[in-house]
Amino acid sequence: MRLLIITVFSFTFLIQCQQDDSQTIKLAGEAQGTTYHITYLSKERKKYHQGIDSIFKSIDSSLSTYVPASIISRFNKNDTHVAADKYFIDVFNKSVEISEKTGGFFDATVAPVVNAWGFGFTKKANVDSTLIDSLLQLVDYKMVKLEGNKIIKKKPNVMLDFNSIAPGYTVDVLATYLESKGISNYLIELGGEVIAKGKKQNNEYWKIGIDQPNENITEIDERPLQTIIALSDKALATSGNYRRYYEENGKKFSHIINPRTGYPAKNNLLSATVIAGDCMTADAYATAFMMMGLEKSKEFLSANKQLGLEVFFVYDENGSWKTYASDRMRNWMHDVP
Repeated sequence: MRLLIITVFSFTFLIQCQQDDSQTIKLAGEAQGTTYHITYLSKERKKYHQGIDSIFKSIDSSLSTYVPASIISRFNKNDTHVAADKYFIDVFNKSVEISEKTGGFFDATVAPVVNAWGFGFTKKANVDSTLIDSLLQLVDYKMVKLEGNKIIKKKPNVMLDFNSIAPGYTVDVLATYLESKGISNYLIELGGEVIAKGKKQNNEYWKIGIDQPNENITEIDERPLQTIIALSDKALATSGNYRRYYEENGKKFSHIINPRTGYPAKNNLLSATVIAGDCMTADAYATAFMMMGLEKSKEFLSANKQLGLEVFFVYDENGSWKTYASDRMRNWMHDVP
């Protein structure tokens, strides 16, 4: 059963074979409704499956809307006895920070609208403008606050959905765990969210392939790449509006719901890749940029250079794919072989 809906498309990883992989450990599995891949260098050749599985379960018990007894589920059901743990507090505070920075283009209280469109944790509703207008009265990050570990909301029907930030946060927690074990060279991927530290065994940067935004290709191995990014000591996340959608009455509805309008995001931006110092930040801003669209995203980046975000955008211009990359991002990009 899915625990978290990952709101990004999968990446293709280009992890080259090393001449001597005796110290290279590769772990893979399923978690949070998606797959994970972890590669790291270890002189002791230790595997940490048990610790990693424990982290997934702990985070799900806090942040997953698909776990009935999780902290977020209990909050959404108005359980007055629920208390926030560290995971919840970390993600909530970052969500508020990015909501403030983006003027509400990112907003974790979008849950009621996401549910109505059929991309959340309840059944799809019969959507019309009247319903959306009523649900938008529940969408405002300012209606939820933390007082210590107590979560308080202004209206009982306000609900939270951390699916656009929790996967990135999980990657960060896994990275902290590996570093606590003395691991300093690693690549962690969860459902397309990535963090890389150090280098591979052959002293090369980790290389990440970014998919072309093609909704007609479903098999991972068949997806053509748009570009390859060399990554080290950074986190990367991509959001796209073509991997999850449904068709109804001849129209396509994307899973990326604009919290300002209550409707699926509709602009010329097809995918947004963000590099940041941590994966939680990259994850949330990738979603926010999909709401903003190309020009507003570029304006935001110009006005917020202190955030240190680097981006790669794929957008539509008169039916053709075009790309935009920030200055430092260009230095990390490589042509597809």
